[in-house]
Amino acid sequence: MNEIYALIEEILNKGYVMSLATFDEGGIWVSDVVFINDAEFNIYWISQISTRHSKAIKKNRRVAASITISKPGEANEGLQIEGFAETVDRTSLEMVKKHLEKRAGQLPHKKPFIENDKLIDPEMSWYKLIPKKIELINERYYGFAKQVVELNPSIN
Repeated sequence: MNEIYALIEEILNKGYVMSLATFDEGGIWVSDVVFINDAEFNIYWISQISTRHSKAIKKNRRVAASITISKPGEANEGLQIEGFAETVDRTSLEMVKKHLEKRAGQLPHKKPFIENDKLIDPEMSWYKLIPKKIELINERYYGFAKQVVELNPSIN
């Protein structure tokens, strides 16, 4: 299992964009977000609170996501994730720096947007995906057999 956890962490660290699926009164919706993660495989991103996916999360915390790092001609590598999303009021300065590094130093929208590790733009919010299940796709090691990891069983 340690090998699977290491491969999941590798994909999270190499990945840049996550496709996030939410559900609202209009049906299923997918949005791409730039993400970062912590050691427990929780995934974080910043979005405007007025976006469809942000509004959907307020009404229905259940989400799904997909992260792919493989390129054409390479073995498939990626994650399929099922879990719950929530807003986060604060995040550590380390997480803020990690997010900025992943965005290659680009500040989203307005500058400055963070003060004392809190977003100061009232139109923006941090979000967190708490994974309940992660399916690892690594064709190089496992062929087409997904490796399933169950996490956070008590989260609803």
